[in-house]
Amino acid sequence: MLYFDHCASTPPYDEVVQTMMEVMRSQYANPSSLHRLGADADKLIERSRALVAQQLQTTKGEWIFTSGGTESNNLAIKGVARQYQGRGKHLITTQIEHASVYESFKQLEQEGFRVTYLPVDRSGHVRPEHVIEAITDETILVSIMHVNNELGTIQPIEEIGMRLKQYPKILFHVDAVQSIGKLPIAIEQWGIDLLSGSAHKLRGPKGVGFLYLRSGITLYPLFTGGTQEGKQRAGTQNVPGIVASAKALRMSLESQTQRNQKHASLKSQLNSIIDDIPELKRNGGEPSSSHIVHFSYPGMKPEVIIHMLEQHGIMASTKSACSSKDDKPSRVLLAIGASHEQATGGIRISFGDEHAERDIAALGTALRLVVEHLKPLERRLT
Repeated sequence: MLYFDHCASTPPYDEVVQTMMEVMRSQYANPSSLHRLGADADKLIERSRALVAQQLQTTKGEWIFTSGGTESNNLAIKGVARQYQGRGKHLITTQIEHASVYESFKQLEQEGFRVTYLPVDRSGHVRPEHVIEAITDETILVSIMHVNNELGTIQPIEEIGMRLKQYPKILFHVDAVQSIGKLPIAIEQWGIDLLSGSAHKLRGPKGVGFLYLRSGITLYPLFTGGTQEGKQRAGTQNVPGIVASAKALRMSLESQTQRNQKHASLKSQLNSIIDDIPELKRNGGEPSSSHIVHFSYPGMKPEVIIHMLEQHGIMASTKSACSSKDDKPSRVLLAIGASHEQATGGIRISFGDEHAERDIAALGTALRLVVEHLKPLERRLT
């Protein structure tokens, strides 16, 4: 079996699994308890928080642990909007954000906020000047993802952050779920106020997320009932998951450069294969992350391709795992100007540490066989 769905979730490092098991056995006390066992568990959380901050060159007190990227995005966006709505009720994002961001803004619109959804060009990139042009006296938040979870396109976060420094009352949130461990991120240097991450995207456990919150920012909490996480996120912390996640982050960042170089070579190899198959069309443009390749078979339902690839031992996906069971055309592909057929027939391939050139060759062989099999059925399956 070849697993090419690392954007959805990654296999955890063996060391991470071992760490999680050890902590689960030994540190079962509630970290909020006043007794010694509780204090020991709390110390592990704080050490993990310090490790995350060190690895991402920030300050320990600026990190909140959550249940995942979805919660981090929801807390950042709704927390800022509701806390600072006295300054204004205008928000800015893009048309191609992950559903946890996009639908958070849709929810806020129902609460009376006004949202500008910025367009992207045909390659899938937002223009920094469009961000600035959209700003009004009422703007309090800009939220733009670093790497798109479908296309892999890299947004100009550094330039946007630099321009937003002229507007100190506007907070800048970045969804970095698909970029942490893959691309360099300079949080403070780029002027980022809030940043979301997820452990299971970088070979850590599911159920743990990170949220960077620049010192001095207060969020309106989504959860109440406790004083955990600096009173920003109530609820008993997942001690084994947090400790294991901090370890996964460190390991991923240590190998980031080599991973990026390897994936770039694999991506070039796969792109050449796709370009040699006339029925397939690559989506998105450069700059893009080296671990994602996205293409369409216009006129063919993607689930048919996915299941046929699986028969050849290939595991791939259609779009974001959070939306993969939705048979509607991809909102992201429609935003870049793709046709309805192209937007409906998208396939995402995402690489991991285990992949080599022989795996891409095997994927290419499977793709050719699948296309040859499906060509006579193409119109009947639309």
